Amino acid sequence: GGGRRSPGILGGMVFLAGGGLAAAAAIPVLEYNFQWGLVLSIIAYSAIGLGVGASGTSLLALLATATAPRRRAAAATITWLMMIAGIAITSGVAGSLLDPYSHLLLLKIVATVSAGAVLLTLIGIWGIERGLTRQAEASHTPFMKGLKEVWAEDKARRFTVFVFLSMTAYFMQELILEPYAGLVFGFSPGQSTSLSGAQNGGVFLGMLCVGLACTGLKLGSLRSWVICGCLGSALSLSAIAALGIDGSAAQLTAAVIALGVFNGMFAVAAIGSMMSLAGTGRGAREGTRMGLWGAAQAIAAGFGGLFGAAAADGMRLWITSAAGAFGSVFLFEAALFVLAAAMAAKTIEHKPITQNLVPGE
Repeated sequence: GGGRRSPGILGGMVFLAGGGLAAAAAIPVLEYNFQWGLVLSIIAYSAIGLGVGASGTSLLALLATATAPRRRAAAATITWLMMIAGIAITSGVAGSLLDPYSHLLLLKIVATVSAGAVLLTLIGIWGIERGLTRQAEASHTPFMKGLKEVWAEDKARRFTVFVFLSMTAYFMQELILEPYAGLVFGFSPGQSTSLSGAQNGGVFLGMLCVGLACTGLKLGSLRSWVICGCLGSALSLSAIAALGIDGSAAQLTAAVIALGVFNGMFAVAAIGSMMSLAGTGRGAREGTRMGLWGAAQAIAAGFGGLFGAAAADGMRLWITSAAGAFGSVFLFEAALFVLAAAMAAKTIEHKPITQNLVPGE
């Protein structure tokens, strides 16, 4: 429950940076000695997952306890947008610097990015918790007991399953979209990195759309945006799979940007729902609920990425064409999104957005 969040945020970031460096270092090691390279990769990706989980969950808990309830959705949106902006800028810049590719160049870029991220985190959280008048959450409840109580809430439990499903689907393409572009469409490492930059540009756009539609124009409910984002993502993924058979690089780029836009829609609406659901149910449990969903998201992120990559490799043993192997994974991911949409329809309340926003804001 209580306690300071800054150490968790910074510690997680350091873990993430170390993991990123180790992952880059594992690539040349894999060429010389596959076993050791694999061991290093597993350690690296575990550190990345741990770091993202610790840092992200601490940040979400800090947001949930330190922002006024009516500003939570906005705070979450800004945080998420900045994260996506960071990813988009990094992959765009790194992509342009990475051609012609060499291991040393990759290591240099990753080291620079990692150091920058830790530095930015330090600047961002410096003294942030000193000025907060923290409403103490019912801190006499031990964490596990609080977790049990939250898990007993029907809504919180269903939402956890929704978060896990949708985030697994969201992150499954993360590690396989670039190899797919390279193997099936002949993209260079720099081009495929820029492709993921374009995708994140799409995510940014989708988020802005929902943000503006909800806040400014009062269009739709969070629930309808989540469902629309999930179904749109499923359609885009199906298109990406279909293009592998006979599609051009330009069509792939368009489909990937569309995937980004729908992903963005879904993500920001899901986070908004998470924030408003965190405050419902048993009192003073926002931190525990956000923690539970943050953990579900972090586990799904790690699991989704690895599962997507492993599934693609596994399918390539069965299916000779790379397009077919990757395509089947994209279609599975699309099915997950449809399932997540069905879960969202059951779980998230259908109410217009106005109640979170005070007139005159």
